[in-house]
Amino acid sequence: MAKKSRTKSRPQPVAEGEVGPRQPCPCGSGKRYKACHGAAGGAPAPFVNRPFEGLPSECDVVAMRELVPAATAELTLKDSDRKVVLCSLLPMAVPAMVRNSGEIWLGLQVQHNFGDPARDLGAVLEKALESEAGLIGLTDPPGEGPRLQDLVTGDALSVTVHDGFDFWVADVEDEDERAAFTASLEHANAAAMPTARLTTVDSAYWTNVGSKEHLRWVMPEPEDQLLDALARLHAAGKDVLVEGSRFVGMFRAHGLLAPVWDLPVGTGPEALEEPAERFAADLKTALADDSDLTAEERSARSGLANRQVTIR
Repeated sequence: MAKKSRTKSRPQPVAEGEVGPRQPCPCGSGKRYKACHGAAGGAPAPFVNRPFEGLPSECDVVAMRELVPAATAELTLKDSDRKVVLCSLLPMAVPAMVRNSGEIWLGLQVQHNFGDPARDLGAVLEKALESEAGLIGLTDPPGEGPRLQDLVTGDALSVTVHDGFDFWVADVEDEDERAAFTASLEHANAAAMPTARLTTVDSAYWTNVGSKEHLRWVMPEPEDQLLDALARLHAAGKDVLVEGSRFVGMFRAHGLLAPVWDLPVGTGPEALEEPAERFAADLKTALADDSDLTAEERSARSGLANRQVTIR
């Protein structure tokens, strides 16, 4: 009888930007990709790599879902004048709630994940439009319904970053109703880190985590182009925002990259406004450069690619 080969099969190389079979599934389930959306017929729903593409201020929506503790932005519906507010987080992480005023609040940071958060949002918005008041849940996959992009219009969102979650009850006068949110409110406020959105550039958020400060900046450019441009700036020493700051890597979330800088404690958001605006101008120039990368720039690109963390 023939002996079994003792040579173990080597893992196949993974192309840049793709997810390897043993890596965590980008859907956020906590499973390996091969046991989740990478499994033949085993995925709970088709995984959408860039689910918020086509929404107004896509980069801000990604930031509100993954990076920003407390923020809101009003949406404009295509076929209704009903007021809809997109929120980073709602009490108990519910997908939506209809206020006594008739306003609809949609939550981005939720506990479920059915493969396409934009379709999930579309489903809960449709349920909320049919409800008079109360919390709106989503316990089953939404099926073939409209995505949020299909229901809203506009080019940009006006994002308001809050110090905490007191906005949940700011217009609630009934003491019993306010008390119902007390536990969720206290827990959420305790976990909320000070955060601010920069005004000179889009989708860049400063945050203070206590031991240090960060700038996290969600960018819309295709990954390969953005990595080339960031590598050019890194090799040229043009990615230092303020003295003592350091470009440390990137998050990959919902198909977009979010470069991250470590900042000295005490920097604050105001000190970043002019440097961020300058960096954005340098980045635009680097993105327009289609020449081959130099050896130093290729080395910088490789280092940056190795410092990516996929969070969704």
